[in-house]
Amino acid sequence: MKRFKENEIESGFRPAASGSRNGDERLTIDSPQVLTSTLSQKEREIDVATRLASIDALVAELETNGIVVLPSLVSPEALREMQDAFAARLTHVRWNNFDGYARTEVYRLMIEDVLTLAQGFVGVAIHPLVKEILARYLGPTYQLTEAKGWKSLPTKYDFHGWHGDQWYKQTPGGPIHREVKLAMYLTDVRSGAFNFLKGTHQQQHPHSLKKDEVNALPLDRVMELSGVAGTAVLFDTSIVHRQGIPMLEPRQAIFYAYHDAGVALQKEDVDYYRYHPLLLNAAFLGNLSAEDERILGFGDKRNYQPAFMRQGKPTLLHRIMSAANGAQTRLQLLSRRISARIQRPK
Repeated sequence: MKRFKENEIESGFRPAASGSRNGDERLTIDSPQVLTSTLSQKEREIDVATRLASIDALVAELETNGIVVLPSLVSPEALREMQDAFAARLTHVRWNNFDGYARTEVYRLMIEDVLTLAQGFVGVAIHPLVKEILARYLGPTYQLTEAKGWKSLPTKYDFHGWHGDQWYKQTPGGPIHREVKLAMYLTDVRSGAFNFLKGTHQQQHPHSLKKDEVNALPLDRVMELSGVAGTAVLFDTSIVHRQGIPMLEPRQAIFYAYHDAGVALQKEDVDYYRYHPLLLNAAFLGNLSAEDERILGFGDKRNYQPAFMRQGKPTLLHRIMSAANGAQTRLQLLSRRISARIQRPK
């Protein structure tokens, strides 16, 4: 298995001036829009050409391989803030009026709506480099449609095998719609890293591979993306990929999904309301551009479901815990009333 290190790409990035907003946090893409006033006209022209060539190279790699490793998107300070906010949600399961993680499977803890947790999570989502690459690869109408994170737990079990991400309504002979995910590690990843077969994107409708399909894969060409916290990649979600095994230590990562919000979704995701309008934190939305607002889905109700209720009934455990919570609140009320009566002056 080949290891695909995040530092294999030379980027042409440089530190930005202090005061960067929206999570860019002193590091920004070397784009034509970010030029220092001290450059001469000739130096500016060379600088623009170099930066455009750098972006062109990243887009070309995504087109060819279906995946591209990005230069650093956040500063160490912003990354620590993101890690702290993420870790705070991992202290306990989400319950009643306590924020926390959701657990719907054995080996992963899920944190939804990470854009509400820290400025850096928003900054990464609308980073100039990310926007430029996505605009070229997905076209001008893409949106950020999902922003989640997971803590994967140590295991040797292959619980998330080879697949392409299913999301749109598939029809025989229909187009393979493009979706790109931005993945970023919040912890150093030495095991259980993202595995992929480069160049397998846009070949067929994405799905979970069956045993005979897995047996036919050229597994000698599997690449593994290990990396330090802050490592970020963009990948076409139709690429054949999986979470590597064994996972010897916990892994924390965020995944953002970008696609055209006008594409019809598969029924499973409509029923689950997976691609609901993003939940955002007003404290992190200062100085957004019109393009940023479009990407974040401001005012777009196409996938909004009024009065949504998830299908099915709550589990027995859910009903037991709800009843226990009701009993506890009644006991607390009774205790306060008894205490108040005892303390009442005679």
